[in-house]
Amino acid sequence: MAARESPFKIILGSSSMARRQILAEMGYDFTIITADIDEKLIRKEKPEELVMALAEAKADAIISKICNIGKLEENAHATLLITADTVVVYEGIIREKPGNKEEAREFIKGLLLDLSYTSLHCHLCSHLFAGYSGGNAAVVGSVLVTNLKTGTRKGGWDRAEVYFYEIPNEVIDDLIEEGITLNVAGGLMLEHPLTLPFVEAVVGTTDTVMGLSKALTEKLIRAAL
Repeated sequence: MAARESPFKIILGSSSMARRQILAEMGYDFTIITADIDEKLIRKEKPEELVMALAEAKADAIISKICNIGKLEENAHATLLITADTVVVYEGIIREKPGNKEEAREFIKGLLLDLSYTSLHCHLCSHLFAGYSGGNAAVVGSVLVTNLKTGTRKGGWDRAEVYFYEIPNEVIDDLIEEGITLNVAGGLMLEHPLTLPFVEAVVGTTDTVMGLSKALTEKLIRAAL
């Protein structure tokens, strides 16, 4: 979809290629400024609270960066900053980006962990740790729109469920070696050509799973103007 004429400017506060693709598909022209925050310093028990807190922290960091470099142009149009965050929830446990290839493999395939393993964001490490293969997971994603001219900030979250067929070991090996799963929440990349054939069903929207709900984003843009 070609970018449409708009009475406002958009800054996308994300390095995610999926979010860039989704926002472009929505017809918006935008620039990109990344937050560069340490997401591990922000902790919440509920996934909805965590993704909202992270989106807010990203917005605050980007606004600070804009003020420091004086990048925001003075004009009659509003500038909207869009930030977002996504986590995967599996068996009630929040999964963020895998810390390494081993953790990414565990997320997808699963294995029996011992109590000495501490890199996972969970408290059930003595139990059988299952993976997405042949199972399902929830994706919770936030969107936050900040009007940099008025200071108005509107945010919300969406949720989707993804059900998988069994994923062959060789496919998992290829995904892990490619390394791209390290850059996405829960190591789960729905749109990847290696993953997509093993997606049985999505309850909700695929754009939510990919990191930016189109419907929610449109609603928040209107609310922030």
